[in-house]
Amino acid sequence: MFILRTLPNNQILLNLASRYPELDMASVQTCLAFLNTTADVYEALDTHFARYGLSMGKFTLLMQLLPAGELGLTPSECAERAGVTRGTITGLLDGLERDGLVKRRPHPADRRMLSVQLTEKGEQLLDEMLPDHFCRTTGLMANLTEAEKKTLIELLAKLGSGTPAMREP
Repeated sequence: MFILRTLPNNQILLNLASRYPELDMASVQTCLAFLNTTADVYEALDTHFARYGLSMGKFTLLMQLLPAGELGLTPSECAERAGVTRGTITGLLDGLERDGLVKRRPHPADRRMLSVQLTEKGEQLLDEMLPDHFCRTTGLMANLTEAEKKTLIELLAKLGSGTPAMREP
């Protein structure tokens, strides 16, 4: 992720606002602060997952498969749940299968499809990792009160509802 690590000062934003009257300083400052924090959190998560030989994508896939049990999930179900393409899931599954963490088998109801399940090794990795992961997640959020955590969830939902403004043509 490529972002400004040093936020523009007020003078720079004022200069831009005089040239571009559409610039709302508070909105730009809030967005940049959010993006910087997001980049920091992603960087920290990448470091954390690397301790276990995982990426965020691989971890997400393992966490989808954990509750699926013996039935597993199809690759297309995994892609839909993760909001990525089937090609992306195929690449992640290739790596996880190579590492012995998942297995692909013919789907029990339709042999034209595949079912993906965690292997014993995959379950053992999660059993080892998740206590540490949950402790670190608690540490990440430790500076927020319970009320602030609820407020942050509400604010992030509001922020998310504004994303069409960036997507629409």
